[in-house]
Amino acid sequence: MPMSLLLEDIIVIFALNNIFSLSTYNNMSSQSVIQIKIVHTSDVHGNFFMWDYVNERPVRGSLARVYAYILSLRKQYGERLIMMDGGDMLQGTPAIYYNNVNPVGNKNLAAEVMNYMGYDVATIGNHDLETGHQVYDKWIADCDFPIVCANIIDKTSGDCYLPPYTVIERSGIRIAIMGMTTPAVPNWLSPDLWEGLYFEDMVSSATRWAKEIKEKERPDVLVGLFHSGKQGGIVNSDYVENAAFDVARNVSGFDVICYGHDHARNCEKVVSSDGKEVMCCAPSNMANVVCEVDLEILIQDGKKTLKQVEGKITDLSFYKSDNTSYFHKYFKRHLRNTEYYVKQKIGEFTHTVTSEDAYFGSSAFIDLIHSTQLEVTGAQISFAAPLSFSAQIKGGDVCVRDMFKLYSHENSLYVMKFTGAEIKGILEMSYSLWVRQMKSPDEHIMLLDYVLEGGKRMGFLNLAYNFDSAAGIRYEVDVTKPIGEKVNIISMADGTPFNPDEYYTVTSNSYRGNGGGELFTKGTGLSHEELLKRLVWSTEKDLRHYLIEYIKRRGVVDAQPLNHWRFVPDDWVVPACRRDRELLFGYRHKAD
Repeated sequence: MPMSLLLEDIIVIFALNNIFSLSTYNNMSSQSVIQIKIVHTSDVHGNFFMWDYVNERPVRGSLARVYAYILSLRKQYGERLIMMDGGDMLQGTPAIYYNNVNPVGNKNLAAEVMNYMGYDVATIGNHDLETGHQVYDKWIADCDFPIVCANIIDKTSGDCYLPPYTVIERSGIRIAIMGMTTPAVPNWLSPDLWEGLYFEDMVSSATRWAKEIKEKERPDVLVGLFHSGKQGGIVNSDYVENAAFDVARNVSGFDVICYGHDHARNCEKVVSSDGKEVMCCAPSNMANVVCEVDLEILIQDGKKTLKQVEGKITDLSFYKSDNTSYFHKYFKRHLRNTEYYVKQKIGEFTHTVTSEDAYFGSSAFIDLIHSTQLEVTGAQISFAAPLSFSAQIKGGDVCVRDMFKLYSHENSLYVMKFTGAEIKGILEMSYSLWVRQMKSPDEHIMLLDYVLEGGKRMGFLNLAYNFDSAAGIRYEVDVTKPIGEKVNIISMADGTPFNPDEYYTVTSNSYRGNGGGELFTKGTGLSHEELLKRLVWSTEKDLRHYLIEYIKRRGVVDAQPLNHWRFVPDDWVVPACRRDRELLFGYRHKAD
């Protein structure tokens, strides 16, 4: 019996020792995996609600849909979900425009929406800055989360105007998020909108801050949140407009770069200078899609290692759940006020006008803008382009909503001085962007690019909002001539001579006057600094305000082409315009 008990004791002790040893081994080599999800929006442009207040119809995308989708993700990820926005939130729809001009309540509408949705961090875009200090500074103050940007510098202090980065800790994982915006802002916006600020090149700024963040914060993951496109745009000796990939390739330390500004969908990995792959994602615009980045972090023996990074684009164009309705109910006062605002009648049109006419000659649509600009400023010559590829304002009652079709941006008006030769140079560059040199009457007159709908529809090679025409002068555009020799300015509109050596007062929107599209720089040979010296004065309010006042004063508007310019020769351009119009817009011509 004693011998038996001793044997049992030995067996128990052996078993306990094994259990202890296994437990000790497991504790010594314990590991876990933490999964973090980042959801990224960018270039939302005020598309908060599922209703298009301009065209009176449901809209694709919107933050209402994004919000409903986020709620479904939070059920799975909880605090391990991080929401980010890449800028250009404060401009683009009647809802945000009305709120910027007529604030409702104590908070900026964009801040209210983003707070309600639970955003964790955002950066600032060029169109946010376009609203001016009074609006974007309030938005920044009203947000319950940081707006980060490392390359906007306060001229007085020399410090960053906004926090350069923030660190978010979730489930023990430290994620540093550094913001930047495109440094090309001075090329588009008047200096009063960004008074007291200057913009650093993104690669140099990222190089400095990535190093400091790594040394000071020791994050487990470093994320770039940039309002700057993939690559290209305006490139000069001082900066590159779209530098997201330049940073990914040339600045070590980043694990993820979420970017925007160029309104493109993209999700791909880029190899950095240190040989590491950087996940780069962009969610296009108007909250039609979001980028999702999934991070997998291994924790072993107290050490954290980023094991996997995957990204994807999720299309939410038609996503819907009960939560979208709750979203609208929460913001019903803004919906109601926006609806009231856009329905206000300002006058009548005797017939329909469309931006489609603007590409083929003098048009009532663009010439209404020209006439307003000339009347408001008293300038001799006006430049303007169609900002909407295909917009139509029907004959009959005209309301505030129609002005968003006529003019979609919040630009002020500039009056500048140019010589006759410089004016011709601007026109030559403009027409080179949209008109080809025809070698035979059977060729296209337009510079066309991609094919849609099985070859039935095509698109312009270049961006239509840079297709400026002029009023106040009479000229012809000979499509048989090469670039630089197409435009023949005949006279001023009143028949008086046009002199290449004489200075003329010219009105245009502030985007163009600041160098946007580079028509006023490359077209004239002026540097950006020289261009700004040509500014005589600018309006206090945006052009849409003056268009509304122009129509109100007249009551009934019979919009007609000014016929200040035309394509020649007629026997070539008339059939060519008809053919290309059908390719661009189908067989729908003037509505009446």
